[in-house]
Amino acid sequence: MTLLRGDALSEAFDEGSAAYDRLVAASPGYHAHLRRSARRLGLADGGAGLRVLDLGCGTGASTEALIAAAPLARVTGVDASAGMLERAAAKPRLTHVEFVHAPAEGLADRWAPGSFDAVFAGYLFRNVQDADAVLGLVRRLLVPAGRLAVHEYTLGGSPVDRAVWNAVCSTIIRPAGRLTGDARLYRHLQESVNTFDTAPEFAGRLRRAGFQGVRVLPLPGWQTGITHTFVGRTAQEA
Repeated sequence: MTLLRGDALSEAFDEGSAAYDRLVAASPGYHAHLRRSARRLGLADGGAGLRVLDLGCGTGASTEALIAAAPLARVTGVDASAGMLERAAAKPRLTHVEFVHAPAEGLADRWAPGSFDAVFAGYLFRNVQDADAVLGLVRRLLVPAGRLAVHEYTLGGSPVDRAVWNAVCSTIIRPAGRLTGDARLYRHLQESVNTFDTAPEFAGRLRRAGFQGVRVLPLPGWQTGITHTFVGRTAQEA
């Protein structure tokens, strides 16, 4: 299939937003894994005084994970889907969060360089039209020595990883999407992972974008070899 991009993908997420939280909650470890990746940002003192960008925040599951990890940080959530943002803004724990409706690629003129101390991106990069351009934007928005954590479906490179992913999609994820009327969104989900970088490839992409200290960290359970946390930081001096 042709992957959804731009407005077509935003519209698919708009349509799927009503059932999205219910479906992901049925995935073992989904929220626990997001919380683990958010903790891997390593924000000290509960994030006191820090500005954190949740890029591709969706319905706010990643935002809740960030607040659990850094309850004192000032968090801004950005997403291209108005429907997903509406769900996020309605959550009681997120009423103090600033939400911005915009595609990641459209943020270049919204904030000055160095506007954030840390950026978290959950399930974002395989969905953008130009991952390298978005990484360049993230690096620009971060302060010197700013932190980045990416939580993403990135296959480990083993044929077994790909087989497990496609088996789970065929037997659980896509049938659930059909039941909710969101079949095209979940077809996209499956193929976006199959066609995106492997974990080593994405780590290389981060290094080429200028991030330092890049590490690839596994997640437990059935997603071992399928979902990873990537952490890195910008240079000490801008």
